[in-house]
Amino acid sequence: MASPAKQAESPAAAGDANADGDDKPRLTEAEKKQNHIASEQKRRQAIREGFDRLTELVPGLEGQGRSEGLVLQRTVRYMREQLEARRALVRKVEAAGGTVDDADRR
Repeated sequence: MASPAKQAESPAAAGDANADGDDKPRLTEAEKKQNHIASEQKRRQAIREGFDRLTELVPGLEGQGRSEGLVLQRTVRYMREQLEARRALVRKVEAAGGTVDDADRR
């Protein structure tokens, strides 16, 4: 059995390989930082693209400079209007003697 000093010098303990015996070296702090930065940029880009899609879908938001708060407010308002319009259509169908599936009532 190796002494504690020898164990500290082993590649797994020194960070040259993973503790589970893989031959892949561990990432350096600089590599970890770069991975974190890249992940954060990717996350922010996905959020920007999501807001861009909302501005294309919600009437009145196309082609404007936007604040994310405004986009969210108008999206919520638009969705509420759409839900109310759907409820009105369901009422109209039922008033005319038609039936509406429970799944379509929502």
